Amino acid sequence: MFRSVAPYDYTVGIDRADIDFMGHVNNASYLKWVQAAIISHWERLAPADAIARLSWVALKHEITYRKPAFLDDHVIATVILEKVHGARAFYEIIIKRGEEVLAEVKSSWCCLDAETHRPARVSKSIIDHFIRKAGG
Repeated sequence: MFRSVAPYDYTVGIDRADIDFMGHVNNASYLKWVQAAIISHWERLAPADAIARLSWVALKHEITYRKPAFLDDHVIATVILEKVHGARAFYEIIIKRGEEVLAEVKSSWCCLDAETHRPARVSKSIIDHFIRKAGG
């Protein structure tokens, strides 16, 4: 049966503090949104025992900015888990205002044992929580 990664939509909250001297969202705020969206994705879909014993740290973000965002915009960050390899997870995040793409992001993360802070492999049983079966 075909399996695919289920996209996850995260509603971005834009605060006055996000606005820069040019009147639009500062580029650094996009990074904050990406990190919040990925953590929300993990907390929404992972089993409770995995959330309690595993944590995540960002390794790399590559952001391509397309259009500016403004204070009153309704912005959605769509998180797509591209792959998990050992203790690493690779994401694509598309940040949009309606149909307009504001930014495209590639982000890689490392899973850690919450107690030892050492890298921890992500098991297939956990990964399965992030994948949907066709027709399901």
